[in-house]
Amino acid sequence: MEDKQEYGEKGAWLSLGAYIVLSILKMAVGLMTNSKALVADGLNNTTDILVSISILIGLKISKKPPDDNHPYGHYRAETIASLIASFIMASVGIQVIVETFKHIISPLKESPDLLSAWVAVICAIVMYAVYRYNKRLAKKVNSPSLLAAAKDNLSDSWVSIGAAVGIIGSQFSMPWLDPLAGLIVGAMICKTAWDIFWESSHSLTDGFQKSELNEFRKTIKSVDGVKLISDIKARTLGNQIFVDVVIKVHPNLDVIEGNKIAKKVEKIMKEKHLVNHTHIHIEPVTYIKVL
Repeated sequence: MEDKQEYGEKGAWLSLGAYIVLSILKMAVGLMTNSKALVADGLNNTTDILVSISILIGLKISKKPPDDNHPYGHYRAETIASLIASFIMASVGIQVIVETFKHIISPLKESPDLLSAWVAVICAIVMYAVYRYNKRLAKKVNSPSLLAAAKDNLSDSWVSIGAAVGIIGSQFSMPWLDPLAGLIVGAMICKTAWDIFWESSHSLTDGFQKSELNEFRKTIKSVDGVKLISDIKARTLGNQIFVDVVIKVHPNLDVIEGNKIAKKVEKIMKEKHLVNHTHIHIEPVTYIKVL
């Protein structure tokens, strides 16, 4: 059975293939129809190709087994790839906004062929379909880098819509549509880049959602034999969750019984929360302050 990283690679390869085909199509049609907006959109896709390549590299590295220098494995390479993707997306968003202001200062004198608008719309639909596929796949395998790729797919879909709006506006003597669409799209891309950056940096600094940690606590406390939980921590390494928990059990239990309780905790965490790495420390219950 294919592992999570291999599923993630499918989505990254899909994005890469779509960007290569669409960038060639957009630039070819843009040059034929005198549409600078569509040509710029195609050039934007060449940047998206870099995002897909960086994510593929991150996924490849994350598959490497643990070694002497990386006893926890290489899972965080996937998160680093997401961080790189956020920087590339931010540069694209800023570029879109800058180009928009250039068009405000020096508006296009020639109206491009309406064919270029239809091509932009079709490309937007294709990238939205890729976005939906990658988003579902990212949630299925819990892949942060594939989710970043999906968000990049959505941003590119919006860029194509913005290009179409600008082209249509020039056809119907509404030149203000182009800068308005450009500013909105640029802002949306920058917002998406910030969201990916925040999530990636939060994970790389061992941040973890308190609400999810509380769910882990409830699950572990429900295991028969667990009297108290004195400490619990969790962190994500790529698409893997690592949990460290200190549980209190009856002081008269022997090592074998305590180990059985630990095995129960590991099993229920894997089944209910898909946590494959639960490190459990067992202590006898005494008077403590419960966290």
